[in-house]
Amino acid sequence: MAAITTSNILGISAYYHDSAAALVTNGVITAAAQEERFSRKKHDAGFPVSAVRYCLSEAGIKITDLDHVVFYDKPFLKFERLLETYLGFAPRGLRSFTAAMPVWLKEKLFLKNTLKKELAALGGCKTSQLPPLLFTEHHQSHAASAFFPSPFDDAAVLCLDGVGEWATTSAWHGQGNRLIPLWQIDFPHSLGLLYSAFTYYTGFKVNSGEYKLMGLAPYGEPRFVDRIMDNLLDLKEDGTFRLDMDYFDYATGLTMTNHRFNKLFNGPPRKRESEITQREMDLARSIQVVTEDVVMRLVHTIQKETGAKNLCLAGGVALNCVANGRIMREGPFEKIWIQPAAGDAGGALGGAIAAWHQYGNHERISDGVDKMRGSYLGPGFSEGEIKTFLGSMSAPFKQLFDDELFTRLAEILAQGKVVGWFQGRMEFGPRALGGRSILGDPRNSDMQSVMNLKIKYRESFRPFAPSVLAEQVSDYFDLDGESPYMLIVAPVREELRVRLSGDGKEKFGIEKLKIRRSELPAITHVDYTARIQTVHKETNPRYHALISRFYERTGCGALVNTSFNVRGEPIVCTPEDAYRCFMRTEMDYLVLENFLLDKKQQPCREKDESWKTEFELD
Repeated sequence: MAAITTSNILGISAYYHDSAAALVTNGVITAAAQEERFSRKKHDAGFPVSAVRYCLSEAGIKITDLDHVVFYDKPFLKFERLLETYLGFAPRGLRSFTAAMPVWLKEKLFLKNTLKKELAALGGCKTSQLPPLLFTEHHQSHAASAFFPSPFDDAAVLCLDGVGEWATTSAWHGQGNRLIPLWQIDFPHSLGLLYSAFTYYTGFKVNSGEYKLMGLAPYGEPRFVDRIMDNLLDLKEDGTFRLDMDYFDYATGLTMTNHRFNKLFNGPPRKRESEITQREMDLARSIQVVTEDVVMRLVHTIQKETGAKNLCLAGGVALNCVANGRIMREGPFEKIWIQPAAGDAGGALGGAIAAWHQYGNHERISDGVDKMRGSYLGPGFSEGEIKTFLGSMSAPFKQLFDDELFTRLAEILAQGKVVGWFQGRMEFGPRALGGRSILGDPRNSDMQSVMNLKIKYRESFRPFAPSVLAEQVSDYFDLDGESPYMLIVAPVREELRVRLSGDGKEKFGIEKLKIRRSELPAITHVDYTARIQTVHKETNPRYHALISRFYERTGCGALVNTSFNVRGEPIVCTPEDAYRCFMRTEMDYLVLENFLLDKKQQPCREKDESWKTEFELD
């Protein structure tokens, strides 16, 4: 009988932002994690040594056991774009050119050698012993990460981000184990960079603060939409577009926008951490409206071209869950599926799985099942590991069986307490999905301000998301479908909303925050929407059981779910990370698997505010 062979393919994204590693074994996603979770440096761009080590450990293999290593983009194509851009805009951009060239000539241009050295050092072997090294194109990695793990055998695929090598927008048709490229829009014309330009201009951090801009948008009015459309964007009926680069500096300079942009919007960019005014709110609303318009036109175009009933999305713009919600409600597709690690981290997974199906030409079995399995692909920790750690901290705890633990937690949450929840494998992607989460009662009117100001230490305007039992989602929200990855925004049901009095209707801007808008005020944004996570018994049975017990106790089948971290900190990875965050904040209880810790019983320590200097504010 022939021996059964195992194929292991490691995917890597690195050197730009959100470095990550992913392992695909015989076409099955075995492990995936971002380097930031191990290094504790948000958006870590370095070689993902810890993430690679974790992936290999999860499979019980060594570097030399791999069949291929795949890097998520092609450096030579990116270098070509860099040179052509500088030449095309010369003599503008000389400062940017001279700043970038030394790094490229020393490191990035010869990335193959750099990768081999890093992998050999990690594996303790010679470079000649390493498996073959492959390179996918950036948008090919995005498209593969969107289509191949999806439950669809046939789907249109749309990738939208800042920029890969050249592509900023690309359309594909996924069929079986094939991804057929249709067309692309090239740099410098980029919807992602347009959105990032407004992120920068409104005083938030590029590649990090875009979700803040999205959260700020409902406080504003779309009074700048015509100005954007008339001056910055030449948008066609089919969704294709060009930007007027006279207003932007990202192609040649060291900032996103320039003096012409400032003049167009009546002033310089907001300084980071300064007061947010109605102007920033209106800018946020305006660019959100424009972005949704572009996306909706594009999805209609790609549906007409492919005739597909299903749509897959990836790239950083696919994290715009407000636009995603509109596609689900108004778009031409029957179903949509969004890669939970839609940004560059997901490129590691896309590269690995593209190599399996496209390079290796392996059959893809499409059985209607989501191959990301809830995106719980990171490390988990045993009872013994947790108990040993708690002993080292002299931390008092109670160890409870699930039934007793969930009953106790339902009561704690119903009392308005805040709980750090750490269980199972860590999530892959930017969202906490019930593996590394901070939980609260969505019925509590004070919960949003308590969590923002005392737990997360972040801006008061930012909304929180609900985790809701998948089978009850339509009881609370106008959503006919699933949203397992917290990537869909949907309206709260009309009958749960609170009618506004005359005083409430007259409030503007941040004053809107103070108005109770529904029976679930902690998760209802000022426009009566919520960014929803549907929790499924099949992918996270313990989290599902906890919410079910809370429902039995309160009649509410949802919880507030925010990521387990403070502002600027990556989501916690280990029990030690979780305990440190718990002790630094005003969380009331911590759950580490079946261990329950009460803040009041912990060793008395001075309040630790070192996170303010340890983590750069996002």
